[in-house]
Amino acid sequence: MLFFTFLLEVLWTLTANGVQLSLPSTLYLEGLPRKYVAAQLHLHWGQKGTPWGSEHLVNGKATAAELHIVHYDSESYESLSEAAQRPQGLAVLGILIEVGETKNPAYEHILSHLHEIKHKDQKTSVPPFNVRGLLPPLLAQYFRYNGSLTTPPCYQSVLWTVFHRRAQISMEQLEKLRETLFSTEEEPSEPLVQNYRAAQPLNQRMVFASFIQVGPSYTTGEMLSLGAGILVGCLCLLLAVYFIARKIRRKRLRNRKSVVFTSARATEA
Repeated sequence: MLFFTFLLEVLWTLTANGVQLSLPSTLYLEGLPRKYVAAQLHLHWGQKGTPWGSEHLVNGKATAAELHIVHYDSESYESLSEAAQRPQGLAVLGILIEVGETKNPAYEHILSHLHEIKHKDQKTSVPPFNVRGLLPPLLAQYFRYNGSLTTPPCYQSVLWTVFHRRAQISMEQLEKLRETLFSTEEEPSEPLVQNYRAAQPLNQRMVFASFIQVGPSYTTGEMLSLGAGILVGCLCLLLAVYFIARKIRRKRLRNRKSVVFTSARATEA
């Protein structure tokens, strides 16, 4: 089980380096072999017209974007850069992001500042907010494996925790992420998109899960569609049973009238 301690009493710095938010060391992970303090979080996404942009796939399926919250082993190393070169020097939380119907207030707290850092190396301050809102509602279900950084030099130093459940942002928020930042300052500026690494082979790595998955895995949208389909199916079944029962009842009533009429004629004879 993972435990999170969040203390948000400082202003953070948001840079245009792929939307990276510096985090205070007062945020840290518990429940791991050592204490891992927060260093930064950043986002990965695709481009307009494509449904994917995440770096992790679950059952072969990608999502629209992915958030990484990077921590380093503060008990063994002095800094993030030192820990990044050592086995399990880093612990990264991976949050798959899908499109929902409503805005996510926590993500909006970050995305609303993107217009201030349109180009590389620009910085701005972000007021404190609850990081928990960036995470999916259920934290007990996650995958874990030993892997690498997804950006060069791709050190094999990361203890990955990728949550099974997903966070949601609205389509408007996703488009803001895809269209606000630029990779160049020259005109016409090229939008900063597709800043994700393609999925890599496992190379015999073991991926552990904190839960037992029974049956196929569905996205939130698929679950809603499945639930609606089941509900409609149940209503149709109830209507069918109602009409069949009504038909049987009418038939029985007709049979009863026929028996009474025949008996009356037989008595008169």
